[in-house]
Amino acid sequence: MINLNNIDFSTTSLFEIMVKLMVKIRCDFQEKIIMKICKNKVQESLLFISEKLTETEKLEKLLFIFYKKWNFGCTVKIHKLSDMLWLDKMILSNQGNSFSLGIFFMYIASQLNLSIIPIIFPTQLIIKFKNLEEKLLYIDPVNGDILNKHILQSWLKGNISPSAELSDNHLKESNSSVIAQKILDMLKIALIEEQNIELALNVSNILLTLKPKDPYEIRDRGLIFSQLNCYRAAISDLLYFVEQRPEDPVSDIIKMQIHSIEQKKITFH
Repeated sequence: MINLNNIDFSTTSLFEIMVKLMVKIRCDFQEKIIMKICKNKVQESLLFISEKLTETEKLEKLLFIFYKKWNFGCTVKIHKLSDMLWLDKMILSNQGNSFSLGIFFMYIASQLNLSIIPIIFPTQLIIKFKNLEEKLLYIDPVNGDILNKHILQSWLKGNISPSAELSDNHLKESNSSVIAQKILDMLKIALIEEQNIELALNVSNILLTLKPKDPYEIRDRGLIFSQLNCYRAAISDLLYFVEQRPEDPVSDIIKMQIHSIEQKKITFH
């Protein structure tokens, strides 16, 4: 099992790390095909974008090739959220969400020595470009659009609260391990909703290597175990959550869930 705490995010790209994690989650993940495609994309971008260009000009060229020439983006035609997160499916379909598209865009940009910074905005992942002249640009990785602070403010008001105000905290760089955890969290939830429970358990186990005693992650694993009819393991995890978070309003619901599982366990035996 991969332990996220043992991964050096400073020497390995987030994209490559997520590929390795997804290989551990899904036995049919097409790693070799995907990395070959990535290598070809990098080579194509290096041929298309001259070293003589300024950083801003390189970024403009990369945005063109990524979103116009390669046609990466987001579509409503994909109904399963997990298909927007699996990196092999994203690359083969050219369709993803802000996180999968964002980390792939950053991977290509890094090969061009462009400084791209990821930010987990309250509504999605956005990326920030900073050149040698200290020029800042915020980019929507879903479509390559340039975002100004007025747009970001409207996103906050429309999705969070009409009284929400954009602050510097909203635009702070996000740590790679935090982004990896966020992607895994979204993937876990998507797989549970899609009733792909065994894969959801694989994701949960990887998350627990990052936060091994987290009551909420252990609670989620317990709920996953209950769907797999692993009653003993489910009760153990759910009891741990109730013991660690007795004041949480969810604890009462979890107690009812434990009682229900115990009844199933008796019936099953």
